Amino acid sequence: MTSSNLQSLPAKAPREAKVQRKTTETDLRISLLLDGSGQSHIKTGIAFFDHMLTSLARHALFDLDLECTGDLDVDFHHTVEDCGIVLGQALSKALGDKRGIRRFGWAYAPMDEALVRCVVDLSGRPFLSYHIQAQETHAGQFPVQLLEEFLRALANNAQANLHIELLYGRDAHHIMEASFKALAKALDAATQLEYRTKDIPSTKGQL
Repeated sequence: MTSSNLQSLPAKAPREAKVQRKTTETDLRISLLLDGSGQSHIKTGIAFFDHMLTSLARHALFDLDLECTGDLDVDFHHTVEDCGIVLGQALSKALGDKRGIRRFGWAYAPMDEALVRCVVDLSGRPFLSYHIQAQETHAGQFPVQLLEEFLRALANNAQANLHIELLYGRDAHHIMEASFKALAKALDAATQLEYRTKDIPSTKGQL
């Protein structure tokens, strides 16, 4: 193929999405680029959660802008859950019909004494298998139980089969950070394009 023919080929559309969601509890906007470099701007009003989402973007190599104004005077629950909802919706939208993706991804992530395994299937069938049990109830001011709420909202709205398990660990901060990093690398693997095929990765012909 000549250079002139290469120049005439249409540019590939970026795999990106923008989502807005406004309720009486939260007001969110998100911009997601799957084939990014890990750049992010996160502002949820919850410093620890911002740190976790920044880590997710960095290690998944997603470019992610997310801003949320939520009823933090009530508690963190609505903000965390709704961030999972919009991230899942943006992920689903950016993937489109999922043609050519690898679909499956898995990763182990250590953080000092903690080790977490995450496996994801972008199957179109939402399900969360959650096995994280920390001795501590909070990482700083952040309730560890909200990790499950975030992941369930993400799995349901991304239509993903998501399994996450703490293999061992004690410190709640380390467990949370290892969880987000394992999730990031599993999503990175699952969303990557497979160079050997452009088909939808399913014997049913759709996901």
